[in-house]
Amino acid sequence: MTSAVTADARKTMKSLYRAPEPDVLKPLLDRAAATPEARERIMGHASGLLADLRAAQNRGWVNQFLQEYRLNSSEGVALLSLAEAFLRVPDPETADLLIADKLGEADWRAHTGRSASKLVNSATWGLVVGRALVGEGEAGPLKRLLSRAGEPFVRQAVGAAMRMMGEIFVMGRTIEEAMRRMKKPENKGFTASFDMLGEAARTHEDAERYFQAYVKAIDAVGSDPAAGHSISVKLSALHPRYELPRAYECVPALADMLAQLARQAADKGIALTVDAEESERLEMSLDIIGGVAALPALKGWDGFGMAVQAYGKRARAVIGWANGLDRIMNVRLVKGAYWDSEIKRTQVEGLADYPLFTRKAATDVSYLAVAKDMLAAENIRPAFASHNALTVATILEWAGNSHDFEFQRLHGMGDGLYERLVREHGHKCRIYAPVGGHRDLLAYLVRRLLENGANSSFVHQLGDARLTEAEILAGPVAKIAAVGGARHPSIPLPIDMFAPGHRNSTGIDLSDIATLDATVKAVDAPAVKPVAATADVASLVARAHAAFPAWNATPLDTRAAVLEKLADLLEQDRERLMAILVQEAFKTIPDAIGEVREAADFCRYYAQQARQRLGSVELPGPTGERNTLHLEGRGVWATVAPWNFPLAIFLGQTVAALVTGNTVVAKPAPQTPAIAQAAVELAYRAGVPRDALLLAAGGPDVGQKLTEDHRIAGVAFTGSTATAKRIARTLVADDDRPIVPLIAETGGINAMIVDSTALPEQVVADVITSSFRSAGQRCSALRLLLVQADVADNVIAMLKGAMETLVLGATGHPATDVGPVIDQAAYDKLMAYRASMVAQTIKTLDAPADGLFVPPTLIRLDRVEELTQEWFGPILHVATWEAGTLSETIAKVNAKGYGLTMGLHSRIARAGEVIEAEAAVGNLYINRSMIGAVVGSQPFGGEGLSGTGPKAGGPHYLYRFCAERAVSVDTTSAGGNATLLSLDEGGI
Repeated sequence: MTSAVTADARKTMKSLYRAPEPDVLKPLLDRAAATPEARERIMGHASGLLADLRAAQNRGWVNQFLQEYRLNSSEGVALLSLAEAFLRVPDPETADLLIADKLGEADWRAHTGRSASKLVNSATWGLVVGRALVGEGEAGPLKRLLSRAGEPFVRQAVGAAMRMMGEIFVMGRTIEEAMRRMKKPENKGFTASFDMLGEAARTHEDAERYFQAYVKAIDAVGSDPAAGHSISVKLSALHPRYELPRAYECVPALADMLAQLARQAADKGIALTVDAEESERLEMSLDIIGGVAALPALKGWDGFGMAVQAYGKRARAVIGWANGLDRIMNVRLVKGAYWDSEIKRTQVEGLADYPLFTRKAATDVSYLAVAKDMLAAENIRPAFASHNALTVATILEWAGNSHDFEFQRLHGMGDGLYERLVREHGHKCRIYAPVGGHRDLLAYLVRRLLENGANSSFVHQLGDARLTEAEILAGPVAKIAAVGGARHPSIPLPIDMFAPGHRNSTGIDLSDIATLDATVKAVDAPAVKPVAATADVASLVARAHAAFPAWNATPLDTRAAVLEKLADLLEQDRERLMAILVQEAFKTIPDAIGEVREAADFCRYYAQQARQRLGSVELPGPTGERNTLHLEGRGVWATVAPWNFPLAIFLGQTVAALVTGNTVVAKPAPQTPAIAQAAVELAYRAGVPRDALLLAAGGPDVGQKLTEDHRIAGVAFTGSTATAKRIARTLVADDDRPIVPLIAETGGINAMIVDSTALPEQVVADVITSSFRSAGQRCSALRLLLVQADVADNVIAMLKGAMETLVLGATGHPATDVGPVIDQAAYDKLMAYRASMVAQTIKTLDAPADGLFVPPTLIRLDRVEELTQEWFGPILHVATWEAGTLSETIAKVNAKGYGLTMGLHSRIARAGEVIEAEAAVGNLYINRSMIGAVVGSQPFGGEGLSGTGPKAGGPHYLYRFCAERAVSVDTTSAGGNATLLSLDEGGI
């Protein structure tokens, strides 16, 4: 499909995408400012709107209930959490646990009698009684009796309350019900934009179901075009892989589906608006929307539109682009719905800056500036979505006598703001009206309530009795001008995320098409050079042994500075290193980026830790004595690295030994010597003496000779449990050899436990990442999925559908999800196992004929005990467990003897506490994926059959490389304790 974004527009958007916040805000402040006279009129109008809003908030028990239990209270959070999960829980036992978890800890009694609504106060007493039934405390006879009789009652009452809450925020369970509800008196004068509820599709079946829901909704709304209602479409609901690396596939498919829906809406005489998505999808969205807008079949139809998020730094540029299209475009301006996830993604990926504003007031400034542009645009029909009285008053001031625009609000929010404007002043307002089953509303509901319940939001401030009207209506322009447009001080740039400790590594923004193309080109350039196997291991050890005294005597700060210089060099040479990783280790592009970043993080973190923790320590003792503890290097360390992280782990082990004063003979895996050679060359450039770090390339024979050498003072190894045990036996085989430390990090049978409160879409996304990323060749990869039996069929069906979206191919292609396994031996072993389990295989994929591709495979087990060893590849086993047996299930996993990683997906906080107390693993992940441990944040390493510790990337790791030496000096040996004898009289 031809790009609908011109080169100039793309250039402008690129310049703004992650630009510094003050630079973006400077022109917006000028555009959003009002004259003193206009500001006075705006404040007067806003004051009246504020009064209407407050009056509406006191109408109806629902508004008063939400005011009583706001999100700045633990009780409000508890209710929101309960609403998010309860309706999807099918089994009574887990439902009761969820109720007890959310109601049992909160202080409902503190809210009794505080509301002006009798119904709210009655509901509060119900919560108090509910807590008495499910909470902790004295379990006397009456409580036991009430509990036995009350649990089903409480469960039914909570279910009814959650469904009632659903009705507040969802217009109807079906489009027909929603349309009938719009005819009720409270909606008189308003139109609706119906949104068929559903988050992003995870499978092609999801996408087809959502598409058919849109088709049906357009037919229903089109049956009465005079009512003026419209449809909102979410592109990510129509394709399970709506992401830039899959643009070649998803953009044409989405353009075709959107064109079908647009033609249908045009034929029916109704409007259709494309909802906004996350920032990395913006240019794809514009290509799709622009392509459909240009279709000859839609010429003359003025019902096509799009949403623009004001929190994005590119919002104003998008308005300019939309106005430049050769047609009328309906544009809905919103504040934005993905703010927190956009912030986290930018931090996790180590990107240069945020794509959005970090202050709520800055978003408001952007909103006003963009709104002014929209009102002045010739080809834009504006729609302003806001619950902010000051924003509404400002737009009314700028619009003057014009009514050629509309306002919009969310169903269930903003009651009172627009009624007078619509019914007395002739303005238009459209209600954004979600449609779907209450069970489907959950993720949407949570996002909207969090968005509007944030401390900085107008809706939240409106309910805060401590704030004056002037404070609530304070203009955002003055607020942002006062701080010079600076970023929020509590949201550092990703590079400063670990400050003042160490600098974060920098990532590559693969959501930028030009950057993605350049990266693909870079990793395709030939980069792997042959590395000869080491013939004389003993001579390498001898050189390192001779170099040890001088390196150990090098000041600690100098050694740390060398590591920091190495981190800088790694990032400067990132493209070449990534190319080697892609070509030699079959890393995908995202994995190659992550590996270079992790290597740099190890260098900077260990440098910081060395400075902080390895200095001499003065110890207490009796007068006349000085006691100190010194940490020194042990001698020559052998570091033995794996092929699955041939740069990050290779360097992590090695620089830890170096910064502690040791010299190193480093052995890479035989499959990946080129990346190790490149790393050693950079280490020399950073200042590591050539004899302090030596490369021993080769196979197991080289490793055996290295670990057998009595001059080796320690071994750091990452690899299989069997090899770790062989090394351990070698180190103790000779009675004449000193006892030397072994740090071993090995694999595991890593399990994820999922209960019925978990959100299936989130579970499936995390399972796909944990099991199949890196072709399953990570120590931390998920091997055993344990799903509560009550929801297993649904989760497994969704998982199978999500597997079908995976792309197997060359790792240098940006769309590749799963590359080949490392070598023929691994391929043969995994394929033989798959063949032996064909009767239990419930899903597998086709693989390319050329290359060592092991198809992602899902195998059903009857019992946890059936999996007895780790299969190091894209093979996932799934079994079920019964409600109420969480501890027993954890015990079965513990009984396997491994202890590397474990995961839990649950909305029950108590479940998290149980697994934290009982899981014998080094790394536990709750409600997230199980891979991608971050240096300094998630120290990595296991126990039992999974390793010795200490954990890599953690605060205790460096100590294991050190020899501890205590020195005690008798300071009185010269004839007296001068310090004691010179004491004054202590104030006498």
